[in-house]
Amino acid sequence: MQLQDMLYSQGFGIRRVCSGLVQQGWVELWNPETSAWEKSLDSTLEIDPEGLRFKVQGVEWQYHALGYVLLNKPAGTECSQKPSAYPSIYTLLPVPLRQRPNKGAIQGVQAVGRLDQDTTGMLLLSDDGQFIHRMASPKKHVSKIYRVTCKHPVDDKHVQKLLAGVVLDDDPKPVKAAACEQINSHVLDLTLTEGKYHQVKRMIAAVSNRVEGLHRRKMGGLELPEDLAPGQWRWLTADELELLKPGK
Repeated sequence: MQLQDMLYSQGFGIRRVCSGLVQQGWVELWNPETSAWEKSLDSTLEIDPEGLRFKVQGVEWQYHALGYVLLNKPAGTECSQKPSAYPSIYTLLPVPLRQRPNKGAIQGVQAVGRLDQDTTGMLLLSDDGQFIHRMASPKKHVSKIYRVTCKHPVDDKHVQKLLAGVVLDDDPKPVKAAACEQINSHVLDLTLTEGKYHQVKRMIAAVSNRVEGLHRRKMGGLELPEDLAPGQWRWLTADELELLKPGK
């Protein structure tokens, strides 16, 4: 792969822009043999991108054929490219992640499902369409655990109703929680395997309560890392991707 093509695939602009970055000396490659950063002014230089470390304008990156990103979504943000009332979660990501090409178009990483503007916690983003479908499809039964803070006290009767199934206003078939654990008098951990519109809020309303705070803390076998602050993002590791596979 040519250096300019690698930069294009990682979201650094069209090929002409990427070629210009190289020719102007803004791109450095890590040479493991010399343990040093080296500039290349040849945009057509043939490179092996796998495992490649590189810098663009002084910022270090690592090559990712496909992007898998974990974001700790803060409150007051929308999971939309064109938000209506609040800032977009995409503004929390660096420009290259938002410009990664997909099938010839600049699409960038996309959110795996959506969280309401006031919901916080784990949000996955990717440019891998199969991964997005697998994680978001109710047929795949990927579990999602939400920490729910309720306005009124909750008790074992509420827990049992949520486990047995509640009827939502637009669906005559009862919707069940895969698991429900009472944390304290006002807080539940609710596990779902499907993603209906405002599902958690509507399920809690169905047991005569109201959601005051909602935080997604786990998907599949992956928990939101404690050291990832609200608004921060990072690449998912290979081990973390394994934890997101069905059955985890």
